[in-house]
Amino acid sequence: MSWSAPPEGTPHRPPRLPRPDPVPRLARPVCALPGPDGVEEFWSEVRRRGTPLVGPDPRGSEDHHAVTWLWRGTPATRAVQVLPNKLGDPRAPEDNLMERVPGTDVWHWTLRLRHDWRGTYDLYVDEGDGPEQDPPGSPAHWQWLRTRRRPDPFNPRSLPHRWGAAPVPYAELPAAPRAVDWEPRPNVPRGTVTEHTVPSALLGGTRRCWLYRPAGTEGRPERLPVLVLLDGEHWQPRLGVSRLLDTLISDGRIPPTAAVLPEAVDEPTRWRELACRPEYLGFLTDELLPWAAKSVPLSDDPARTVIAGQSLGGLTAAYAALAAPHRFGNALVQSGSFWWPVGPEPEWLTRTLAEGPRPPVRLRLSFGEQEWVALPAARRLRDALQALGCHDSTYREFNGGHDYLCWRTELADGLVELMRPAP
Repeated sequence: MSWSAPPEGTPHRPPRLPRPDPVPRLARPVCALPGPDGVEEFWSEVRRRGTPLVGPDPRGSEDHHAVTWLWRGTPATRAVQVLPNKLGDPRAPEDNLMERVPGTDVWHWTLRLRHDWRGTYDLYVDEGDGPEQDPPGSPAHWQWLRTRRRPDPFNPRSLPHRWGAAPVPYAELPAAPRAVDWEPRPNVPRGTVTEHTVPSALLGGTRRCWLYRPAGTEGRPERLPVLVLLDGEHWQPRLGVSRLLDTLISDGRIPPTAAVLPEAVDEPTRWRELACRPEYLGFLTDELLPWAAKSVPLSDDPARTVIAGQSLGGLTAAYAALAAPHRFGNALVQSGSFWWPVGPEPEWLTRTLAEGPRPPVRLRLSFGEQEWVALPAARRLRDALQALGCHDSTYREFNGGHDYLCWRTELADGLVELMRPAP
């Protein structure tokens, strides 16, 4: 199938869709709230337990929990907003404001969530230092408040943030998948990771790239299966994806696999290049992989090649497999931006796919249940694949948002699904 040129000059933003359901807020917190005389004892207990606090569902459901976020304010604190990933409504930012216990420094906010939820979250605090002409609740105040991000002092768990921002805290409910494969394990052979600068005539200039070579393959001529993982500057230097690959290979859940991780550079470049651009696909197939093969023996068999990405990277991973099946036989697509582009003719990739024959590739797609903007387009792509008879492609939804916390475990599961050794 010959793919037509994708649209250019489209807005660099997702569509603005209303949240279909209200944020599942509860009026009563998990814990008993203190009066003025019990504040120190209250915060001592919070420090011991850590935040957010998790308690039983007030409606009695065994598969739901009440989850309470807390903030210790000052006399100057005017507002505290908590934004768990994709658990907020841009049309109603006041729904994510904490309430203050009168006469105390205790601020609280509680949700009712299913027991397999997990997510990162941000806290934004107004300490009375905002513009005087913008009172709380005004559009300008909401915009200003989003510049006042603060860490959660009672939660030691965090993930690295994109683009060098401060780490972001996270929470996991009891039934949520745990990223155990990402934890360092003793006696697991470690592969090598090297950073390089790759010239590109197609993109102009150079791109940083990280190469992972599995342990025990040095000096051996056998060509290795290959993973191309987009947004490499986050997955390796910040998240340490090599630990995951070491573990999966050591356990025999995937074969010894090389990984090529190109950087996304910055947000404007990412929007420009990871939007079904033929020149970026050419960079991957004609420049990056041939360059990497000079250092690591890579298989050129599409059945032994996986391209993986998230968000715009997920869109690009699907596009790469569908437009270049001779090189990418598998795409691991996480929260792909299949709504792209915004405008009168959205969902270009799905429309183009539906007009052609069955593609000779496998796609593994996963999305968060809270991604209300991405899900409608994702489900239409799923249906288009099924209509074409792509029954070896899979689709699943997990209880979470547009979130690296979820993408870590989804990446591990997807690699095992697409790369597991033959029995």
